[in-house]
Amino acid sequence: MAIEVSIIVPCRNEVTAIAATVDSIRSQDPIDGDFEVIVADGMSDDGTREILNQLTAADPRITMVDNPEGIVSTGLNRAIRQAQGKIIIRMDGHTTYARDYVRRCVEVLSETQADNVGGPWIAHGEGIVGRAIAAAFGSGFAAGGARSHDCQYEGIVDSVYLGCWRREMFERVGFFDEELVRNQDDEFNLRITRQGGTVWQSPRIKSVYSSRSSLSGLFKQYLQYGYWKVRVLQKHKIPASVRHLVPAAFLLALAGLPVIALWFEVVWWFWGGLLGLYVTLLLLASFVTARRQGSELLLYLPLVFACFHIGYGLGFLRGILDFVVRRRGGDSRYTALTREQTSNAELKG
Repeated sequence: MAIEVSIIVPCRNEVTAIAATVDSIRSQDPIDGDFEVIVADGMSDDGTREILNQLTAADPRITMVDNPEGIVSTGLNRAIRQAQGKIIIRMDGHTTYARDYVRRCVEVLSETQADNVGGPWIAHGEGIVGRAIAAAFGSGFAAGGARSHDCQYEGIVDSVYLGCWRREMFERVGFFDEELVRNQDDEFNLRITRQGGTVWQSPRIKSVYSSRSSLSGLFKQYLQYGYWKVRVLQKHKIPASVRHLVPAAFLLALAGLPVIALWFEVVWWFWGGLLGLYVTLLLLASFVTARRQGSELLLYLPLVFACFHIGYGLGFLRGILDFVVRRRGGDSRYTALTREQTSNAELKG
């Protein structure tokens, strides 16, 4: 039987999770035609490769390919080049999936005739801090109104979580940008839409992403998102949207207004008003989120929201300095792993 669907899985150092991930893929609802699973391993050194060798020996539908660069974009590209399916679906190890995930992806792709389809980006966290991060993840105050975080929205979006594509999409648009350590999904979807294509989100495609479990991990993650977003915008010569600019502009104002106030004391009133407005919105969003997700999260939510905003803003400003002003490559500090090495380790990306 011809292979209909190729499922690609980038991974690195997921010794406690990779077997469960592959098992969850193999237990998906049946689809028309056969499927294959291609795992692009970033040269894991924790025992993941040994488990993958066992899985590939036991099931001929599973293949492992090496990803020596160790970042998501290169892993995805290596897997895509080896894929034989007419439809390619990305599935990650730090996400759990509904049993009909693959079937729904294929179904929505056919119904909408979109170029890329996926489900909403819904998070789940472990521990009190992880739960607070997951709760804030779905808030418009953290996401800047991005529809990809709206679990009820169906329709056209700028970018979608993971993805499902027809094979010919990569022949037309190209592969994932291997320079990008982060934001490679955003950049790829941008190329699709700029060439007249459609990215579609459907709540019928259900998965749950495992969020970071610490404030430091969250801060570093969004520091990198902000940093690499600048490179995406620079590559495509497009202006940043308001939601990308606001965190950086806020931080610039907080740092710059006191300097101006040395000559014009009245500026202190503007500085205090700006800070007071942010704290008010921060507390309001925290109360609303805690009311919906659990009052025990209230103590942590202000810090979580601040990590989203300050991390992204600082990363965006540093990205401007490195990519626009200095015109040099990405700083190595913005390529390191940000996920704690637990049951759901991640690639750089």
